[in-house]
Amino acid sequence: MAKNDRINRQILQELTRDGRISNLELADRVGLSPSACLRRVQDLEQAGVITGYRAVLNRDAIGAGFVTYIGVGLGEHTKEAQQAFERAMEEAPEVVECHNITGTIEYLLRVECADLPSYKRFHTDILGTSPYVTAITTYVVMGSPKDLRG
Repeated sequence: MAKNDRINRQILQELTRDGRISNLELADRVGLSPSACLRRVQDLEQAGVITGYRAVLNRDAIGAGFVTYIGVGLGEHTKEAQQAFERAMEEAPEVVECHNITGTIEYLLRVECADLPSYKRFHTDILGTSPYVTAITTYVVMGSPKDLRG
């Protein structure tokens, strides 16, 4: 288990900001020698605290700049209904996040499409054909002043 100390928190903060930072630069920012910093990063990876690194994409540049969050309610609360819905969402490339949540709905989705017509196709052809979906509430993202997702 990796330590949850100030230096490890700083390392995680710096890596969250820039996962491609060199070990030399990271060590300088957190006040460690490069070898000590590398050992800590490796410990964080081995402990499962750091589970991977990824690129942050410009959604507009790849044709997926129309972003929505969708609340989905299911008519049945069975394991079968949940598994069927989750399989359908796994297969839909527009769905970049699918969260099973508590409250008045069962799922919260993050969907990224090219534009409103492509979203309408997803809404009609994917969500609209699921036999378990009984409620769909769409929230269109108009801007993201803070987005720390990797």
